[in-house]
Amino acid sequence: MGLPNASDEPLTEAVVDLVLRGMWRGRAESEHRPLVDAGLAMVKGPVVLPTERAKTAAAQILRVPAGSEQEKRITAAYEAFLPVNRKIRDVCTAWQCRPDGTANDHSDDVYDAGVRESLEDVHEAIQPVLRRLGQVLAGSGQYLTALEDALDRFDDGEPEWLASPLCDSYHTVWMRLHQELLLVLGISRAEDEAREEELVARSRG
Repeated sequence: MGLPNASDEPLTEAVVDLVLRGMWRGRAESEHRPLVDAGLAMVKGPVVLPTERAKTAAAQILRVPAGSEQEKRITAAYEAFLPVNRKIRDVCTAWQCRPDGTANDHSDDVYDAGVRESLEDVHEAIQPVLRRLGQVLAGSGQYLTALEDALDRFDDGEPEWLASPLCDSYHTVWMRLHQELLLVLGISRAEDEAREEELVARSRG
């Protein structure tokens, strides 16, 4: 069985969405059944997961031409993204755990306000990166809109909109952006981690 044909737009879009999200929860069978039948998804309880075929298909669909001007410009945006990526991980960790390793029960308003301030720094830093990306990667404008929506929900008193995997939280949207960058550029997770370490070290002088 071959990979999905680019002309089958609904199936192609569904495969890409599933792979970028990593899983679907609570999707109607009518949405995931075509992917399951094509060997592109598997159902485990309430969760729908992409198969290796789906990951291969998404990588082929999203990959920009190697050596192209588009690839060079997206790579520049990706390298600006990585140091900020380290910061959002630190913010989410700080929101969930205190510096001593104990769970953050959110009883300390001053501590939580400090985490929110760090999140604001991240949000300000990612905006120019996404604007650059929007000039060379179709559809990437959705990420800034989704991040702002999650931030608004978080500020409206819904704490799960920072890091919960059960909604399109700030961190969930961020991970989709990260995954798309890797597939667009054909970069492995190991290469990504090494590059992030290098760029973070460089930014610290």
